[in-house]
Amino acid sequence: MSDDGPVKDWTTDFNPFDPGYMKDPAPVWREMHERCPISHTDRWGGMWMTTKYEDARALVKQPCVFSNRQVSTVPMPEGADLLADHYSDVFPPITKDPPEHTPLRRLILPFFSPQAVESYRPYTVKVANELIDRFIDKGECDAAADYAQQLTPRIISHLLGIDETRTDEFVEWVKELLELGVNDTEMRARSTNRMRRFFQEMVDERRAEPRDDYISELLAKDVDGVPVDDRMAVNMCVLLLIAGIDTTWSSIGSSMLHFATHEEDRRRMAAEPEHWPTAIEELLRFYSPVSVGRIAMEDVDHNDVAIKRGDRVMISFPAANRDPDVFDQVDEVVLDRKKNRHIAFGIGVHRCAGSNLARMEMDVALRTWFERIPEFTLTDPEKVTWSAGQVRGARSVPVRF
Repeated sequence: MSDDGPVKDWTTDFNPFDPGYMKDPAPVWREMHERCPISHTDRWGGMWMTTKYEDARALVKQPCVFSNRQVSTVPMPEGADLLADHYSDVFPPITKDPPEHTPLRRLILPFFSPQAVESYRPYTVKVANELIDRFIDKGECDAAADYAQQLTPRIISHLLGIDETRTDEFVEWVKELLELGVNDTEMRARSTNRMRRFFQEMVDERRAEPRDDYISELLAKDVDGVPVDDRMAVNMCVLLLIAGIDTTWSSIGSSMLHFATHEEDRRRMAAEPEHWPTAIEELLRFYSPVSVGRIAMEDVDHNDVAIKRGDRVMISFPAANRDPDVFDQVDEVVLDRKKNRHIAFGIGVHRCAGSNLARMEMDVALRTWFERIPEFTLTDPEKVTWSAGQVRGARSVPVRF
C-alpha cells in the first residue's frame, strides 16, 4: 500500500488526504463511529485516529502520556526520532507538556482575553468592510479566497504589529506548511525557515526600538524569572501566525459555503441576526477545522486498543463533534441548537488559547457580510475546493449576489 493510495476499509486504514474524504468526511465518520472508533493506518510510518467524543476527551487529558511534542499529523522525515526532546521546542507553548507548558501559555493568554479581543473588534469590522468594498459592485467573488482568507491574516498581523501589506506572503507560508507541503518535508522546512527569519528581523527591530505590539510586550516578559530569549519569541510568533490564519479562515470559509448552499438558513440569519451566537457555535461544531496530533510516551491500553510508546495518534475533533452519542441530528446544522458541548477548540490544558479571537472574527465576518450582502448563492459547485489533513476548510467558494 502506498501512502497516497486509495482506502479500501477506513476501519483498518485511513487517509485524511483522500479526495472523497476531503470533500465529505461524514460517511467515513459514521462508519468508524459504529465499527471502529479508533482506527490504525500503516501510512507515513503508522498512526492511530480517534473519532469518538469521549476518546478525544480521555486522550487529551493525559498530556504527559500523550505528548504534544508531536502536535503535527503530517509525515515526518524518515528515521526521525519522534520522541526526541528537541521537538518540544519547535512551537512553544503548544509543543510543550506540563509543567513547562503552563508559564509559557500565560505569556499568550492576556492578548486573547475577552477584554483584549473586544478591543480588536472595531479594526476587524473595518477590515471586513474594506474587503467587501473590493468586490461588492462586481456582484460576485470567491467568499473564501477573497474574504475569509484575506480577513484573518490582517487581524493577526495587526495584533503582532507586523506589515499587513504582506498578507499574501503570510498566507503562502502557512499554506506551504499545513496544506501544500503535507507530503513534502523540504517545502515545510523552507516555509518554517522563512517565517523564522522574518520574525527574527521583527524581534531584532523590537529589541532596538520597542513598540506597542505583541512582539514588544513578549520580549519584555520572563518565564519563571528568566527573560524571553530570541529563539522562544520567534517560535511563539511563528505559532501565532500559523494558528491565527488558517484555522479561523477555514471556519469562516466553510460557513460561507453553508449559507451559499442552504437558502433557508441564509434567509433566517439575515432576518433573525439575534441567533448569531448559537449559529456560530453550531457552525464551529459542524465544520470543525482542526485535528491534533499526539505521540505516546509509554505503552497504553485504551478501550481495547494497544497503543505503544512512540506511536502517533491523530485526535479528530471534527469527528468527535459528529458523535451521535453526544449530539442529536449530528449531520444537520441546527442554527439555534441549545445544547452544544462541541470541542472545536480542543479541551484540557492545550485548549486553543485564541478561541475568543476566533469567535469574534467569525462573528464580525458573518454579521458584516449579511448586513451588506444578505442574498448570495453558490455559482459553481464543481469549483468548490477543500483543504485536507490536519486543518480542513473550504478553500474556494464562488458566489453571486
